[in-house]
Amino acid sequence: MEPGPEILTLAAQSGVAGLIALLWMLERRASATREKRLGEAHEHILEQRVQLEQLLRVVTENTRAIASLESAQRAITVMISGREQASK
Repeated sequence: MEPGPEILTLAAQSGVAGLIALLWMLERRASATREKRLGEAHEHILEQRVQLEQLLRVVTENTRAIASLESAQRAITVMISGREQASK
């Protein structure tokens, strides 16, 4: 947020000390805005981390289920192949 013309006039009338005070005030305001944005970004990153952990858990469980299904299908294929060869 930029200072209004009345603040600039007051700072100019106060001389160097007024200008220094104005610059300090502007720096503090900018610093507070940066701090707020950093805090918000940090919260967002933490939320994404939780979501990523949940996603990885689901992928791991799905991989385990697919591996189990594949193993069962292989066992059934071996059984069917064995029966076909025994009947010949």
